[in-house]
This record gives sequence, structure tokens and C-alpha cells, in this order.
Amino acid sequence: MSGTRQSSGSGDAGRSSAGAGARRPLGDGAVAHARARSGGPLRLGAGVAAPPGMLRLTRPDSTGQALPVWPDSATPSLLDEYQVSPVPVERAGETRRVLAATLKCCWSDLSVDPWPGTPAPAELILDTYRALIGRTDDLMRNWAIGALRRLHDSAWIVMSDGVVSLGPRCALWPVESHAQLKELIRRIPVPEHRDLTVVADADIVAAATEGPPGATATGEPPMATDAQEPPTTVATEEPPVATVVEEPQVTAAQEPAAATGAEKPRAASAAQESPRAPDSAMAAGRVEGGEAEFDDLLGGYDERRRAELVAAFMAVEHGAEPVLEARFGGLRDPALRHTLGEMLARRGRTLIQHRERWTSGYDDAYRDGPVPRHGPAPGPASGVASGLGESERAVLTLVLVHSVAIPRAEGLLPDDTWLSPHPTPVDELRRHTQLPIGELEAALRMLRHAGLLTQVKAGEEAGGYAPGPQFHRLTPAARRRLQEELILAAGPHSPLASAVRARRSAG
Repeated sequence: MSGTRQSSGSGDAGRSSAGAGARRPLGDGAVAHARARSGGPLRLGAGVAAPPGMLRLTRPDSTGQALPVWPDSATPSLLDEYQVSPVPVERAGETRRVLAATLKCCWSDLSVDPWPGTPAPAELILDTYRALIGRTDDLMRNWAIGALRRLHDSAWIVMSDGVVSLGPRCALWPVESHAQLKELIRRIPVPEHRDLTVVADADIVAAATEGPPGATATGEPPMATDAQEPPTTVATEEPPVATVVEEPQVTAAQEPAAATGAEKPRAASAAQESPRAPDSAMAAGRVEGGEAEFDDLLGGYDERRRAELVAAFMAVEHGAEPVLEARFGGLRDPALRHTLGEMLARRGRTLIQHRERWTSGYDDAYRDGPVPRHGPAPGPASGVASGLGESERAVLTLVLVHSVAIPRAEGLLPDDTWLSPHPTPVDELRRHTQLPIGELEAALRMLRHAGLLTQVKAGEEAGGYAPGPQFHRLTPAARRRLQEELILAAGPHSPLASAVRARRSAG
């Protein structure tokens, strides 16, 4: 059944009974949600049902992926109603336009749901993007390739070997938005036919999806952020390590309607960097609703209070900055705030207060999970993002030392903040790291996309990099651990470092 969606009669994906007879995944549902938040869509074995609060994307071989869904069919567009800024996306206009061009090329049958669609060559998408914007210069092409990378890294598309497919996050577009999406792609111009095509588009797709004899394309999407590889597990394994990397739902079209801007993969040669190949079998995939997650918590409230709880949930989970308590009934009312905390706990999250503002972060119970079997060894920045590679950890540690530790030692920063108005210049990073320039730039890009670093443009003062908004999401315990890690990194032979090591040994 190509591109079909199984849902309940109520239209709520969370209430669907599809897959009710499948085996339930072992382990805590909060662990699964924490993994999905930090590492992207979860892989599910054959017959394994999606955890509560997740959608299941099923392949013909009964394996699949699980993605979290928003409560009460809300989408991050709800943030606009409360004037809450979502996590920013680099070059958001280009990213939306490239996603629209991808949808134009990959949603070939408008009579079915957009996902899974059909694969299309990356060059065809770039040609469609150029036709959309009316420009063909190299600068716009480079921007489009960067947008493909961001979309690939956030699982909005899957890119490999020069072929692009719609990513699993496209399955989250509600049915109500399909009419608007169809109108969008009808308005996108078709690129001019290339008379001197050496290899037909269909042959490019076939070569990329068939693979070598006996091989099985995984078709797994990348992580939700640029910070770590997706878990090589189903939803039954141990929780993620100490990490503050947020799920970038934060990239590209955070909400389905974002694709309508016809104003979180690589094209051509850059595509070869991706180790994964799209699964041709996914063209026959289907979307199955999972078990309801919050009905027992929300069912006792009237429509108004239920809406206030959902709005507060979306604001603390998807807002770029902590939100004012006074603006959300779900935060002002202690009883509602308690229920909101229970909702977050079911996803491995917890409420974090900054005076009169609130946000959410990983619960410390999941932040302290064991290191994945194939993950990197702990390092100085492991208390912040232990899923990062060695290069990213080194760069993040340097920025924290120069932007936070040194200014704090000089009395320029209060002790309780991890955000800093003192950016670390790129030249400073180059002088204090042995990383090649290309690897340094890649690490900065990944940390920036994950929200762990913010790029400060050159102006009256020198530009550089400073800690990003994800540091708002540290719990008090995580802040203390990070403080200790920074002491060990900046002054390993200092008396403070000796005291930290002694306390840890005693503990």
C-alpha cells in the first residue's frame, strides 16, 4: 500500500489502533523518547510497535522507524500564536525553498500522502530550486547544497549517492495541510529540460537504490541534529548519555506549513559523504498511528485548560529561549504545571526554571545513562554533549574555556550563567587546536546546527563563537557537573581540579 496512512476514526494519530497486535517494545517509553530527541527517528525491528506517543513508519518487511508526535495534533505553528520564537535555522529561506523543491520532485503522486514519495536525483532538485528562484549563479547553488545538508541532518530528507528521498519527518505533516502543500508544488515551475542528459534520472535513482547484490539498504535517516550519529538500536536499549543536544525539529520546516515559504544531505559530489543509501522499498511504506500518550493526564481537564497545557508543552519543548510564566496558563497554575511536568517526564524531560521563565531539558536520570557501545570516549565536554565526536568536544571545550571560564575568572561573568557576550574568535580556535581547517569548520557547523554554539557576526567587536541556547536547558545538577568538567579542562593541575577529583573518588 503505497504512501497510505492508517489512523483512527477520530483523526488523532496518537489514538490509532494500527499495529495493536504487534509486539510492544521493551523498556521505558521515556528512554525511547529521550533517544529520539537526541538521536533522531528510532529504528524498530519487525513487528515491534512504536512506543506511546510515537508514529510508526513501516516498511514492507515489517521493520520501521518511530517518530514522536505532538500532543492533541498540535504543531509548532502554535508558537506563532503566543509569539514564541522557535529555534532559528540558518538561511531559513533557502532551506524552505529547497524543501519545497524536494517535495516538487519527490511527491510524484498527489493522490497519496507525501511520504514516502519517490526518490529523485539531487541535480534535478537543484535545477528545480534554480527555476523557483530564477537564479543560476554558483552562490545560490552553494546555499542550496548547504540547505540539503541541513535537511538531511534533521531527517527531513534522506540523501545518498546523489539521490534524495523525503525523510521520515515529512510523515508528520497533518492531512489538513496536504491541500496547501499540493497547491504549493503546483505553483513551483518545472525546470527546463536538459537536452544533453548523459544518464537518465530514472537510471540514477535505480543505480543508487539497487545497491550491490545481496546488500540491504538501510534507508535510515540521519539524526535530528548534527551532534551525534543515530542510535544503532531499536527503542529497547539504554538511554542516551549525558547530552543537552536538542532535537532539531529545529531545522527547516519545523511545522508543515513552513514548506509553503516559496520565498535540521549533500548534492552531487557532496552527497558521497553520506554513508547511507535510501531504501527503494520505502516507496511502499505506510504510516501507522501509535498508542495515545497523554489522554489519562489531559482527559480530566476541560477544553480550555487542556489547550493551555498543550500550548505550554509546545512552548517549553520547542521555543528557542525560556518562556515567561505569566504568558502561559499551564505554567502559572501550580496544578497545571504539575501535570505539565508529568507530560514531560513521559518523554524523559523535566521543567527547568530561570526566575520567572521556564524551559525543558533532559531529566538527569537519562542524562547519566551509559555511553553507547560505539560512541566516543568521555571527554572534557562530556557533561554537555557526550554523543559528540572528539573534534566537536574539543572545539566546544575551547569555546567554553575562552568565552565562559576565562571571563568568569576575570569577574566579567556571574557564576550561574553559561551564556556569554564574549565570543571566541575563529583565529583563537585555530591557534589552540590541532584540527585541520576543514575538520574545525565541520565541527563548528555541527555544534552550531545543534544549538550548542552561536555564531557572533563581526561588528564593533570581533566576531566569533559563543555558547548557544541549548545551555538554557541544563538542569542544576548538569550545570554543576559541567562546571567541574570545565575546571578539569581549563586547569587540570589546579587545587580546584584536585578537589573535584577527590570528591568524585570519595563519591
